Amino acid sequence: MMRGVAASPADRPDASGEGDPSIIDELVASAAEHAVTPDSPPRTPRPARRVAVVACMDARLDLFGILGLEPGDAHLIRNAGGVATDDVIRSLTISQRKLGTREVVLIHHTDCGMLTFTEDELRQELLEETGVKPSWAAESFSDLDVDVRSSLQRVRTSLFLPHRDHVRGFVYDVDTGVLREVE
Repeated sequence: MMRGVAASPADRPDASGEGDPSIIDELVASAAEHAVTPDSPPRTPRPARRVAVVACMDARLDLFGILGLEPGDAHLIRNAGGVATDDVIRSLTISQRKLGTREVVLIHHTDCGMLTFTEDELRQELLEETGVKPSWAAESFSDLDVDVRSSLQRVRTSLFLPHRDHVRGFVYDVDTGVLREVE
């Protein structure tokens, strides 16, 4: 397949099994349209603003809009809760050591799904359903500010990160749009 040319829905099996295009089909069609637009993407993986943003994967968080970013400005690292997990530290390490970022922004948000269950509840649910406990921690939390501080501490103390002086954490209020810094 050539760049910018996507297979038509008739050329591939229907993922939903019901004859209607799946959401993935819509996304692939959008990618094909995007590939032929005149705006060229940044030519480097190095973020122009030299910043990495760690945030929750929640679909309500438009990080570009909230932070005034453009494509190519920042590395966006997202996971459930925006928690500074080992994988986030891995990504930040590569971002800083290989791609030039110097600052880190951590963003949690109100009404987060990670506030709705405990680690033990999820582990038990998964064990009952699958017969296996996960090898990973969900890292759910009950207090946004406490978890932001914990993530800040993980980033600021990681020996793998050479740039730990400019690390700040925030809570975004999904109802008001206010971004509040956590000290």
